Amino acid sequence: MDLPYVLVLYYSRYGATTKMAQLIGRGVEQAGQIEARIRTVPSVSPDMTASEPEVPDSGAVYCTEDDMRSCVGLALGSPTRFGNMAAALKHFLDGTGALWVSGSLIDKPVGCFTSSNSMHGGQETTLLTMAIPMLHHGMVYCGVPYSEAALTATTSGGTPYGASHHAGTENNNPLTSHEKQICLAQGKRLGELSLKLRG
Repeated sequence: MDLPYVLVLYYSRYGATTKMAQLIGRGVEQAGQIEARIRTVPSVSPDMTASEPEVPDSGAVYCTEDDMRSCVGLALGSPTRFGNMAAALKHFLDGTGALWVSGSLIDKPVGCFTSSNSMHGGQETTLLTMAIPMLHHGMVYCGVPYSEAALTATTSGGTPYGASHHAGTENNNPLTSHEKQICLAQGKRLGELSLKLRG
């Protein structure tokens, strides 16, 4: 029998958000009896024509509507773009109207994660604006409670709204131990909530 899964859906430009997605996926599976399905979205071109291959050359495969429909929970990740999610992820979410009409995501938990170049580069607004379309889908938001010790100890990324990472202006800051702990904790909480809300 196939295990239920949390969809870890992300867009990454320089790789930091990919690393966070992998950690969140590991955290999900720490909840037991649940899997993480890691998926990405293609980049968009300025004139909105298809410019990416049907299957990515490397990394996670592209997300399908069925990946979203059948998940029991969702982790949504993007680099910060002026305090909001990247266009590629927004473009994908804008195409999920059929899932909204069918109510496929109602009462499933969602958590968000992000990476930014600067410490105060809009991490929290990115997390909250990623949550908005998912609230329209009827999802239940899952943040990171302050019972997670790394949240009060971090001097880099990490918020109660979701995991975050300070990548630096050259995008070369590795994830800190606290940022990693917060990713794992959010993933595990999302896995546990997904199983509980699934009934």
